[in-house]
Amino acid sequence: MCRLRTAVQTPQFDDRIVVVDIDEKSLSEVGRWPWSRDLVADLVVQLSDTLGAVAIAFDVVFAEPQNTDAFKAVNALLEAKPQLADNLGDYQSVLSQAFDYDGKLAEVIASRPVVLGYYFNHNPESVSGTLPKAMFKRTQLDGLALQSTHWEGYGANLYKLQRAAEGGFFNPIIDEDGVVRSVPLLAEFKGAFYQSFALATLRRALGSPQLIPLFPQGVDESYGALEQLALRSDQLELNIPVQRGLVSLVNYRAAGGPQGGGYRYISASDVLAGKINRDAIEGRIVLVGTTAPGLLDLRSTPVNPAFPGVEVHANVLSSMLDGNFRIQPEFAQGVLFVSTLLVGVLLSLLMPFLRPTLALSLALLVIASAILLNSYFYFQQNMVFPVAIVLVLAAAIFTLDVVVGYLGESRSKRQMVSLFGEYVAPELVTEMADNPTGYSMEGESRYLTVLFSDVRGFTTISESLEPNELREYINEYLTCMSQIIRQHRGTLDKYIGDAIMAFWGAPIADEKHAHYAVDAAMAMMAEVGNLNERLKARGWPSLAIGIGLNSGQMRVGDMGSKIRRAYTVMGDSVNLGSRLEGITKTYGVGIIVGETTCKEVTGYVFQELDKVRVKGKDEPVSIYQPVAPQQQMTDHQQQVLSLWTLFLQHFRAQQWNDAQTTLEQLETLDGTRTLYTLYHERIKVFRQTPPPVEWDGVTRFETK
Repeated sequence: MCRLRTAVQTPQFDDRIVVVDIDEKSLSEVGRWPWSRDLVADLVVQLSDTLGAVAIAFDVVFAEPQNTDAFKAVNALLEAKPQLADNLGDYQSVLSQAFDYDGKLAEVIASRPVVLGYYFNHNPESVSGTLPKAMFKRTQLDGLALQSTHWEGYGANLYKLQRAAEGGFFNPIIDEDGVVRSVPLLAEFKGAFYQSFALATLRRALGSPQLIPLFPQGVDESYGALEQLALRSDQLELNIPVQRGLVSLVNYRAAGGPQGGGYRYISASDVLAGKINRDAIEGRIVLVGTTAPGLLDLRSTPVNPAFPGVEVHANVLSSMLDGNFRIQPEFAQGVLFVSTLLVGVLLSLLMPFLRPTLALSLALLVIASAILLNSYFYFQQNMVFPVAIVLVLAAAIFTLDVVVGYLGESRSKRQMVSLFGEYVAPELVTEMADNPTGYSMEGESRYLTVLFSDVRGFTTISESLEPNELREYINEYLTCMSQIIRQHRGTLDKYIGDAIMAFWGAPIADEKHAHYAVDAAMAMMAEVGNLNERLKARGWPSLAIGIGLNSGQMRVGDMGSKIRRAYTVMGDSVNLGSRLEGITKTYGVGIIVGETTCKEVTGYVFQELDKVRVKGKDEPVSIYQPVAPQQQMTDHQQQVLSLWTLFLQHFRAQQWNDAQTTLEQLETLDGTRTLYTLYHERIKVFRQTPPPVEWDGVTRFETK
């Protein structure tokens, strides 16, 4: 028998174990899995006789018998035509012997150091194949309790194969997060304890020594845990420590896989083709497994989410050969309790009195100390202690201390929210709170855009509703309009009955304040249609609104009396915005924007309505109606706008006949509108009473 190699070349790479990989190359060259049993027998002979492996462990299950096509054909013919039995009976017997590949594989492995893997499951009705001999039974423990994993069913190898070889289950323990961190070395099935795949492979490589469970001295019958598993023979004394539950933590050596650096991987097809030198296998343990994704033996582990299952067993084997196990001692929970208590009390008492930098230093010192101590016990003493709770606790106490300090120092931010929360959208308040010193309620002069909105004919509407209905009516209107303003980064100034006043560009400066204001106005007009549908469904009258927009220099800040103050805007530009809203009904349009706003906004198409001189202003201003975003303009809208521009040219040039003709073309194209009727009346008046020579085309409004 070949002797097992004992040298390890590097701390990560283990030269004593080789993985013969049923990889993509093997599947391509040899054929899809499962392979014919005669090929498997050839693989065993190559590995054992030719290459000198000390143990060959298959991380696969041979659960079904293999019948060749020729043997199936003869059986099928005999079933169909029994009269041929006399002639074909002898052939059937010959074929049975010639093509009994399961029997041939059993003969091969019976005389060689082979281990066959199998699996347990929790379904008592799912039982197939034959289990190997158990290591010991619960009745042999002299009444001592022994905690372990329990199983109800299994999927094992064919009887003729399993009786010819050692066997071991390859079930790992999968934690709640789906990660494999440990494997059971023994598991219980119907009162008997069976060895794992790695343990069976080690025993086979060492000449199948006896396995003896060793309980700690002085424990009572209910203790339930072993101290060690002892392997004993005339030439061997090897003790394997186990945790409660007969579990061993997997000491992962590398990232896993052919390029992982932990173990040498050899393609199974190269072994069958005779391409492997004896030096690569001789004296080593061979694990036959797969890394092919299609064969579904990849596991999630702490070092790799797609770790070959066969290499999990290889790592356990390495630990058993080296005697290098990481064990969580029985007193680990007590250590966790004491360390958690000490850290909690220490940090809770000290941190409130330390400056933030010192508090951070203390938290980092505690975390670093815990990690260093844990690393010392892990790498030097092979003890695993739960440290995550201590780390989380230290971080949580520091975070709580920072939060408390932050809350104590954030009064200015809360004041900011209190001051501006009713005016601007919550997301803008949050943005302001990030830099509270950059904003104040003090008055200042800024270039802003103001919006005025009013419900037309609200007196008539209010007379048609009961008081409670009117309250709900106006509340629903103001709510949906205010939400639109906030969604477009506007600042709500005030409600004046059914009127809304808002502005853009303060308290947060925004170069696109005019654009946001026009977007909001267009959205408000669109929402009126949806709102009227809801009002109609409740039997309430529909409404129409007018909106005036103007941009300019304004005074903005906290203004008012000692009794009541408000964050608002004032100035001539504000008054003009109010006047523009008032004349929307004159022109029969929903929105009128001032000349300055029109110049500030890009991406919109505007229709000039007139040049006006509103009450309180000497300088005339052009007024506009936003038609649509430039990219959404239709051919019809473009045609109407072109005709309207031509009409204004004729009108301002006092070419009344041409203006009249163009206006009639507009009505034919666009229908009758208040705007067209207004200019019909003006042309009629000017025909009867021509304007003065110095007339500049400006319309004067004497009312607000």
